[in-house]
Amino acid sequence: MTVLLDTHALLWWWESPQQLSATARKIIENHSNAILISAAVAWEVSIKTKTGRVNFESFLAAWPDLLAGEGFSELAILSEHGIRAGQLPLHHKDPFDRILAAQAQACAAPIISIDSIFDVYGVRRIW
Repeated sequence: MTVLLDTHALLWWWESPQQLSATARKIIENHSNAILISAAVAWEVSIKTKTGRVNFESFLAAWPDLLAGEGFSELAILSEHGIRAGQLPLHHKDPFDRILAAQAQACAAPIISIDSIFDVYGVRRIW
């Protein structure tokens, strides 16, 4: 199975996996699954760290190594994703959630997220 992780799901995995649902933990732990981490996740974590909302400097400094160590794959933001995100209905204005929804649609991959906003975009959400 290929899945995309929402920002909070990745950070919880690294910091406090008990906050994830049992289903989410099982999927992430199963090394036969392909776990995708969008460039948008790194972007969101970086912005929130810069503005002082969170402090994830240590994660940002080691980002590629952390992903590689977990066996996670980076997912670039393609023009197709940007166009798709821009054309989504305006149920939600958060640009990070919109790009993740577009990427999940484009990759036909469910997203691991507690956030039900993905449901209105027809994205299969696992929690």
